Amino acid sequence: MDPWTWALLIGAAFVAGVLNAVAGGGSFLGFPALVFAGLPPVTANATNTVALFPGSFASVYAYRREFQPIQGVGMLPMVAVSLVGSVAGALLLLWTPESVFVALVPWLLLMATLVFAFGRRLAGLLQDSVRLTPTALLCCQFVIAIYGGYYGGGVGILSMAAMTLFGLRDMHAMNAWKTLLSGSLNAIATVTFALSGRVVWAPALIMMVSAIAGGYLGAAVARRLPGEYVRRFVIVTGVAMTLYFFGKAYL
Repeated sequence: MDPWTWALLIGAAFVAGVLNAVAGGGSFLGFPALVFAGLPPVTANATNTVALFPGSFASVYAYRREFQPIQGVGMLPMVAVSLVGSVAGALLLLWTPESVFVALVPWLLLMATLVFAFGRRLAGLLQDSVRLTPTALLCCQFVIAIYGGYYGGGVGILSMAAMTLFGLRDMHAMNAWKTLLSGSLNAIATVTFALSGRVVWAPALIMMVSAIAGGYLGAAVARRLPGEYVRRFVIVTGVAMTLYFFGKAYL
């Protein structure tokens, strides 16, 4: 890769780490950057998961004082269902033919963008009429983890939406839980992808360092940033990437 491509990957990973800590949506940058660098889509998705997951744990450390217990649901069960679901999703990705995944990518991006744009609002509208039980929350998180292991774009927003329907209201606490669960499911997906041989390690390791820096910085300053502007930036990026991959897949 030429120096400009390396600079693109490093910059994308850093901003992705910041976005994942603040609002989610880092995959909207990391995955397309790797595709632009020449990696096949399935390989790019696996490499992006490996590259970004340590940034989530840097954010978890920065958010350590924000955690609040989820009443009736322990941390261990939430993490456990995330790990099991993530393995299922990662294996599903590895068993998906490259041509099928190429056709699915724009639809996955579209779904993730819509979830990011409207997920919290929809959860807010539903929270007065829909209330998840502890068991239902665990089941939702399991399904979310399968999606996270398979693709991952917008997975943090899905987790936060489920927690909203469960009755949580503290945004900082939900952000802390979101980063822990996203990091956990990406960690086990990373192991699965690494064992499969589908990870390109040179860009993954370089991006990993950049994502860690971005993840810690993003969480440290999350409460000082104008969150709505960050959210709009992620949505615009998601729309642009969705249109690009629709064009690439179908035109």
